[in-house]
Amino acid sequence: MTIGMKRPTRARLADTAGRWGFLTPAFLILAAVLAYPILYTIEISFSEIDIATFMPGEFVGWDNYETVLTDERFWYALRVTLIYLVFALPLQLLLGFVIAWLVNAEWRGRGVVRALFIIPMVVAPVVAGGIWKMMLDPLWGLTTYLLGLVGLPALDWFGDPVLAMGAIVLIDTWRWTPFVVLIATAGLLSLPRDVFEAAEIDGANWWTTLWRITIPLLVPVIAATFVVRWLGAVKMFDIALAATAGGPGRATNVINLFIYQEAFRGMKFAESAAMCVVVLVITTLLTGLFLRGSRVLEARFQ
Repeated sequence: MTIGMKRPTRARLADTAGRWGFLTPAFLILAAVLAYPILYTIEISFSEIDIATFMPGEFVGWDNYETVLTDERFWYALRVTLIYLVFALPLQLLLGFVIAWLVNAEWRGRGVVRALFIIPMVVAPVVAGGIWKMMLDPLWGLTTYLLGLVGLPALDWFGDPVLAMGAIVLIDTWRWTPFVVLIATAGLLSLPRDVFEAAEIDGANWWTTLWRITIPLLVPVIAATFVVRWLGAVKMFDIALAATAGGPGRATNVINLFIYQEAFRGMKFAESAAMCVVVLVITTLLTGLFLRGSRVLEARFQ
């Protein structure tokens, strides 16, 4: 009996070893692609940089972090990023799920419309920023022409701080709302049909079905989409660079653009590495809070 129990145990061990053998190359590639750059950035953040060789030099401890954390411009860039996130993320989620709900309805040509929504996603961010910069030009842009048709004055999108932030939110929403639409459409298609059929038999109207059935069932999808878009939006850089270059003044100088300017224009590589580490820690902590909050929200609707 003991001998009979050892054989399946050995088989399971061999199976586990085989699985790890297949996974090991992938883990090594991930370590090389992800872990090494992060560790190297952390090493740079505690050192001085030799500009001639771009290699870490003398160990300076927490000096670079002290410089970063006492720099008003760093905190201002974080505040600009937060303002952008507060407006862009809810707008993208709201538009994405509303559009997905409309596209998911039965009507002719919805497949073509779904295909067209993918177009903004395949446009490079720098190209998208450049195109929208031309469209929003106060002198000869398309938006100026359209506003003139209804008797409204041209708007200086890139000269006014508030409008410049609105332009960044608009461009990013145009580009990433289709991503939310795709996820929301997949979530809607995965919902159990029998629940909606039972609600229809019970006489529930579309509003009651939406708030009592659809939205509660979509809570996990909404939470996952928010976290994915949060992680993507924090990295916002190329659209701001192409459309506004951080201006006017510092109105749209998001944190990644500020780090880029400090590193490659100010040649402050060590301080920029320290900024990257600080942003990584803040992003990781907030992501953990979002994930915990999403689990609590899911449990509440179950």
